[in-house]
Amino acid sequence: MPENSTEVTAAGIARLAGVGRAAVSNWRRRHADFPKPVGGTETSPAFALPEVEQWLRDQGKLAEIPLRERVWQQLAGHPAGAVPALVHTGCALLLVRDRPTAWLEITAVSDARMAKVLHLALNSLFAARFGPATGDADGSAGGGGTGYERAVHTPTAEELLPSVPLLRAAAELAAETGARQAFEFLLGRQLAANPRQFTLTPPGLAELMAALVRTGDRPARTVLDPATGTGALLRAVSSPTALYAQDADPDLAALSALRLALHSDTDGSNPIALAVRTGDTLRADAFPRLTVDAVLCHPPFNERNWGHDELAYDPRWEYGLPARTESELAWVQHALAHLREGGTAVLLMPPAAASRRSGRRIRADLLRRGALRAVVALPAGAAPPYGIPLHLWVLRKPGAGVRPSPELLLVDTAEPAEPPTAPAPASAPASGGRDRLDWQAVRSAVLDAWEPFDGRTRSEPDIPAEAAGQERPGVSRVVPVIELLDDDVDLAPARHLPSPAAAGGPGELTRVRDRLTETLRLTATLTPPPADVSGPAHWPLTTVGELARAGALHLRTGGTGTGTGAAPVPVLTEHDVLGSTAPSGTLPTAPAGSEGPPEEPVLVEPGDVVVPVLGGGSVARVIDEATAGAALGRNLQLLRPDPAAVDPWFLAGFLRGTANNRQASSYASTATRLDARRLQLPRLPLAEQQRYGERFRALAAFEDALRLTGRLGGQLVQGMYDGLTDGTVTPE
Repeated sequence: MPENSTEVTAAGIARLAGVGRAAVSNWRRRHADFPKPVGGTETSPAFALPEVEQWLRDQGKLAEIPLRERVWQQLAGHPAGAVPALVHTGCALLLVRDRPTAWLEITAVSDARMAKVLHLALNSLFAARFGPATGDADGSAGGGGTGYERAVHTPTAEELLPSVPLLRAAAELAAETGARQAFEFLLGRQLAANPRQFTLTPPGLAELMAALVRTGDRPARTVLDPATGTGALLRAVSSPTALYAQDADPDLAALSALRLALHSDTDGSNPIALAVRTGDTLRADAFPRLTVDAVLCHPPFNERNWGHDELAYDPRWEYGLPARTESELAWVQHALAHLREGGTAVLLMPPAAASRRSGRRIRADLLRRGALRAVVALPAGAAPPYGIPLHLWVLRKPGAGVRPSPELLLVDTAEPAEPPTAPAPASAPASGGRDRLDWQAVRSAVLDAWEPFDGRTRSEPDIPAEAAGQERPGVSRVVPVIELLDDDVDLAPARHLPSPAAAGGPGELTRVRDRLTETLRLTATLTPPPADVSGPAHWPLTTVGELARAGALHLRTGGTGTGTGAAPVPVLTEHDVLGSTAPSGTLPTAPAGSEGPPEEPVLVEPGDVVVPVLGGGSVARVIDEATAGAALGRNLQLLRPDPAAVDPWFLAGFLRGTANNRQASSYASTATRLDARRLQLPRLPLAEQQRYGERFRALAAFEDALRLTGRLGGQLVQGMYDGLTDGTVTPE
C-alpha cells in the first residue's frame, strides 16, 4: 500500500458500493481476497481505499466511483484528520475560484514542488483576502487595538504535501460543480458524519434570523457574529458590505472564514470586507471598538465558566452584571455593545432565559430602556437541543435619537394552531419532529408579526397595536411593558398568549361546535353498513413490481428536486399523507450560483397512489384534484396506475391490508421499511376492481370525517377549558 494512502471504513465502503454495512460484513466473511485492514480498531477496521476500489471493480460491484465520493473518502481518510484536510481543501478551492490561472500553473508540477509553490500562492491570497497574519483588531483589517491572529493561517509546504492528491481531486470536483458548491458538499458531509461535535444552526433558522435584522427593504450592511461556528448565520445575510466573526474553536473559525470567503462575490462589483478571528469572545473580544448595523448570534447555552469573576467590572454590562448561571444575558449585552444606535441584534436563546429569577433585573432594565423589542417562541426541533422550543430575542440599541418603545412583541410559533390529526411518522425523531418543521410557515408567522410592529414603532409608535392589525389570537400579541414589570418579569410568549379558541371568546367556540355537529351528522351517514361475513377469498395474486414491469403502473420515489424560485411548489410530506392534510412542505432552493439546471421534482397527478416508505403502517393516499401539482416529498413512493388496467382506489385499498404490509416490510434496529414492489393485490377485471374501489373510497371518506371530528372535538374541549378558566366563558 502506498505511504499515506487514504483509508476507508466499512461504512465508507458501503456508501461507495451503494449497499448496506451488512453486505460489506458478508463480503469480508465470504471472500478470502477481500482487502485486509490497515488501521482502525478490531470493531471498526479501516481499509486502504485504492485496494478497496480495485476489489470492488474486480467483483463487478463498482463501475466507477463518483468523483465527489472519491474526494470525500480522501478527505475523511487524511492522515492529519478530516478537519485539517477540509481546511486545506477550502484554501485550495478559494485559490481555484479567485485565481484560476495561478492554480493551473501550480498544478503543472510535481507534488513536492506544488506544495511549496502553493504555500506562497496562498500566503499572497490570504493577505489580500483576510488581511495580514497578525495585527491590531479594531473592526477592520488594521489599526490600533487589541492584537489578533488571522483565523486562517497559511499552511506550510510540509503540511500541504500529504494533501496534494486531495487538492487536485477537489479542484476536479470544483470544475464540475463550482468551488463553493464543492466546499459546501464536503463541509456538509463532515458535519453530518460528526453531529455531536458541532452545534449547528439550521438554514431555515439562519434565514429567519437574518430577515429579522432588515429594516423595511434595507438589509443590514455590516454584521457581526461573535459565536460564528460554521458561519451559517453570516452566510444567510443578503447584500452585506462587511462581515465580522469570532469563535473560540480555531478549526471552526478557519472553516467559517473560508466558507464566507467562498460565498462572497468575486466580480469586484460588491466587495465584502471579511474579518474572522479566533478567541474567547467574552474574555478576549477581537473587535473591542467595532459597531455594526446588526448582530446575529447562536451562543453556547448554560455555560458556567463564561468569565463571571474576571469580567465583573466590564463596561459591556450596561444593564447589570449577569449571574454566573446567566451566560446568555452576557451574550445579549455583548451584542448590544457592538450595535450602532438603532441597530438590531437577534439571538437564539434557551426558553429558561425568559423566566429565570436570577435574570429578572436585567430583563426588566432591557424592557424599561426599550432595548428588548420582541421574544419569539420557536417550535421544538428548530435547532439543537431539539427537544425544547427555543426562543429568539430581537433587540435594538437605544440612543439619543431612538425613542424607547413602551411595548414588547410576543410571538408563539411553538405549537400548531390546531391539534394534530395524526400521529407523527415513525421516521420523525421523538425530540420534536425537526424533519417535519415547516420553516415557511414559521417564517411567515414571525415576519407577519414583526414587520408591521417594527415599522409602526419606528414611525408611529402611538398607534395601538390592535388598530395596526398586529394582534393574532394565540400567535402574536403586543404587550405593554408595564404589564411585564412584575416580580418575575416572565417574558415567555406562552404565558401571555391565550389559545386561539379561547381568544375568540364564546363566538369562536360556537362556530367550532356547529362545525362539529355538522361533521358528526356526516360521519353517521358515512358509517359503513354491516359487513357480509364469508370465508377468505382465494384470488390469483400479482405484485406491484410485476405490474410495474408489465407497464400497468409506474413507480417514482420522492425527495429529490429543488425549487426554481419562479413559483413556489408545495410539497406533499410524509406527515401530510399520514394525516390526510394539504401539502405543507416547500422545496429547497438550489444554491445561488450552482451550475446546470435545477433538478426537477416529482409532481403528483390525480389518480396517483402515494405510500410512506418508513414506519410500516398501512397507509395509502389517492391524489385528488386539490392536491395535484404538489411535489412528492422524501420517504414517499408514488404508484401511478394506468387507468385502463388498474383502478387507483382498488390499488390503494388493497395496499392498506395489514397482512399485505407485514409481508412487504423489512425491519431494522430503529425503523421499518416498506418495499412497495412486494405489495400484493388480486388479479381482477377492471369492472370488479372499480366495484371494490367504490367501497374503498367510501371508507376513506368515513376515515376523513372521523379525523375531522377528533380535531374539532379536541379544539372545542380545550377551548371550553381555557374559556372557563380565564373567565371568558361562564358555566351557564
